[in-house]
Amino acid sequence: MRHRLPLVAGAALLLAAAGGFSLLVGGDDTEKTAAGAPMARVAVPELAGVAARGRDLFDGACAVCHGENAAGRAGIAPPLVHVIYEPAHHADGAFLLAIARGVRQHHWSFGDMPAVPDVTQQDVAAIIAYVRALQRANGIY
Repeated sequence: MRHRLPLVAGAALLLAAAGGFSLLVGGDDTEKTAAGAPMARVAVPELAGVAARGRDLFDGACAVCHGENAAGRAGIAPPLVHVIYEPAHHADGAFLLAIARGVRQHHWSFGDMPAVPDVTQQDVAAIIAYVRALQRANGIY
């Protein structure tokens, strides 16, 4: 009986972690959300300088898919204000490459992201500043 306790505890921990990961990456909730609806609640901080410019650029080039304030759009594209896109997992260079070259589907089931033409590297730097400001305001570091 004593030997089963660590096994049962380990199994329970694994199941809890799997359930938590499922919630973290969307789980079943993304399928229950109306198509195009925001996927995340996003607190928007006061923006100035490069981040404010990035907001305007994001609104013009990215929001049609990734939603207002990078909250995602159910059935269309994921929220960028999400722990998956934290700097330690998706560094700024990943955003640069995604915009320049597009991205194959890998975390979400939205399909591949096409490249976004006519967005300069300076524009991308401003968009990244905006997204990172949103992430910080929402506890994603």
